Amino acid sequence: MSQNETPLFTGLIEHSKKNPVQFHIPGHKKGAGMDPEFKEFIGENALSIDLINIGPLDDLHQPKGMIKKAQDLAAAAFGADHTFFSVQGTSGAIMTMVMSVCGPGDKIIVPRNVHKSVMSAIVFSGATPIFIHPDIDEDLGISHGITTDAVSKALEQHPDAKGVLVINPTYFGISADLKQIVEIAHSYDVPVLVDEAHGVHIHFHDDLPLSAMQAGADLAATSVHKLGGSMTQSSVLNMKEGLVSAKRVQTILSMLTTTSTSYLLLASLDVARKRLATEGHELISATIKLSEKIRDEINTIEGLNCVGKEILGTKATHDYDPTKLIVSVKELGISGFDAEKWLREAYNIEVEMSDLYNILCIITPGDTEAEGNQLVTALRELASQLKKHGDITPVTVMLPDIPVLAITPRDAFYADTEVIPIDESAGRTIAEFIMVYPPGIPIFIPGEIITTENINYIKTNIEAGLPVQGPEDYDLRHLRVIKEHRAIR
Repeated sequence: MSQNETPLFTGLIEHSKKNPVQFHIPGHKKGAGMDPEFKEFIGENALSIDLINIGPLDDLHQPKGMIKKAQDLAAAAFGADHTFFSVQGTSGAIMTMVMSVCGPGDKIIVPRNVHKSVMSAIVFSGATPIFIHPDIDEDLGISHGITTDAVSKALEQHPDAKGVLVINPTYFGISADLKQIVEIAHSYDVPVLVDEAHGVHIHFHDDLPLSAMQAGADLAATSVHKLGGSMTQSSVLNMKEGLVSAKRVQTILSMLTTTSTSYLLLASLDVARKRLATEGHELISATIKLSEKIRDEINTIEGLNCVGKEILGTKATHDYDPTKLIVSVKELGISGFDAEKWLREAYNIEVEMSDLYNILCIITPGDTEAEGNQLVTALRELASQLKKHGDITPVTVMLPDIPVLAITPRDAFYADTEVIPIDESAGRTIAEFIMVYPPGIPIFIPGEIITTENINYIKTNIEAGLPVQGPEDYDLRHLRVIKEHRAIR
């Protein structure tokens, strides 16, 4: 088969052209049974392939036909032995990775700055996380990856670990030395699982960090929808044979996947793979060139800093993805959220995310010089306006310590709990997640000891307007903690 083929998308079109009489779900029957306004907006073509796993269309849970062919083509494109399509997003693929190698009581080595889906999988599986502290960038106020030294140390102390999970690249586009991490883990016969949510494109260009499959990792959950051109919620799980069972992966993925799989999402994965495999290098070259141009122009604006190659050189910053524009705004005396809000209201520009100190903009093949010029113009105006309003006091970077894990996340999540005021919670063991999303890295996970410092950090994020999520109490006045059984007096 050729990478120019799209067996799944083509098969759906051919089925649609036959215009069969449908006595099966979905109930809208090619749009005839749905709201006319919505039907007109979405379009008849899309609705005609919004189908279900009837015989001619294969079944994602046990693929043998057009879905299998599409997955096989994707595996060849990504240099994998097997590729599994996910309609549960990369979160579903990440949970599958963890649960494929871990059971109750098993150890898994993970960076503390993992996405909430990793911690959810640890709760579901009953595994015990062995945390590695990621390197912290004290200037930008963000976490980078884990070092080879830290992985070696963790495996020396826990050679019985069932897996090592690595974020490559991070949300901000920074990569550790993944190839060496894989070599270290494999010397212990421990599989490497890669959260590649923000790196689908890196496999298709030599000027970008090594992809998980290129580095020899065992499993990689890769968001095709984030940067690869497929529809939101569609991702792939790439795998190399050896330390992990493909049948086990398929079983776990099936357990976590809806039986009403979306053929629109699946078809978008098929065509995105084709474009990456056949045009990816050319498209990404243009994207890198555009990104560097925008970066250079932003760095001419007083008070702003858009990080480039100078970030490299530490053990945790082995390589980086230039298509991620990390723009530090702290020298302007405002938060990243302030900048995000101003760009939205003044210039109708939406950024990928903001935090206390930065905004993050991603550049993809969908961008042109026109959009880049709009961003630069807007940022120049923002800096100019702030300068006119008087003296600027740079923001001080606040970096709380990683909390101590007292009991396993699963035990904490299912423990006997109570709800108490957040101001009275220091010293208690939390039983729920707290995170800023995006990026979805937990400030607290179930089982960690609450500290005053981290409470203050949460309040700082709330006061800045950032989206703090996770607790049952949306207002974050109360937290759920493990109940203390005091002695009877």
